[in-house]
Amino acid sequence: MQNIDWERFGPMLTQAAGETLYMVGIAVVVGGFFGLLIGLGLYLTRPGNLLENRLVYTLLNVAINIVRPLPFLIFVVALGPVTRLVVNRIIGIEAFTFAMCVVAAFASARLVEQNLVSIDPGVVEAARAMGASPWRIVRTVLVREALSPLILGYTFLVVGVVDMSALGGFLGAGGLGDLAIVHGYRQFNWSITYVVVAVIVIGVQLVQMVGNWLSRRIAGR
Repeated sequence: MQNIDWERFGPMLTQAAGETLYMVGIAVVVGGFFGLLIGLGLYLTRPGNLLENRLVYTLLNVAINIVRPLPFLIFVVALGPVTRLVVNRIIGIEAFTFAMCVVAAFASARLVEQNLVSIDPGVVEAARAMGASPWRIVRTVLVREALSPLILGYTFLVVGVVDMSALGGFLGAGGLGDLAIVHGYRQFNWSITYVVVAVIVIGVQLVQMVGNWLSRRIAGR
């Protein structure tokens, strides 16, 4: 184990942590929002559901099934032309964050759909029988009933996005993963690697604790 020059390493760690927070924060917020919309679309257009539409459901379902199984790094490369069109570049933190947003959206969409499908159909049918509109059912029944497990699902999403951010160095996005690989692993400085790992683990544990607490609080209201 080598000693760490904190005067040099401290600012690097702070910058890398800021880059990771930037990427993860935007990906979770933007990807989570669009994932909620896509997941709702999947659920509502399912055969026999409120807004049944086989074409829309099939297109959304196929898109998710194409994106989710692909290794993230391969997907980032394949998304290059679209990334260039949106952010005018294919490398750097903006380009990498855009790709993370896309993957997070499709990953969270499936989580949203699965949680909504688990809701007792009788509750939805009762709301329909009372004349509630689809939008009212979404706001007052679906979101309310699925909110607690959705929070847990989004907590899992945060952990997955942190995992994706570790590959940022391959496209010049920086972050904690890049710091651990470039200044730790490649220079055989295991002290740096373990410090970065500890920072990531602590951050993930805090997110998990907050997510579990919110979920329990909402479930017990």
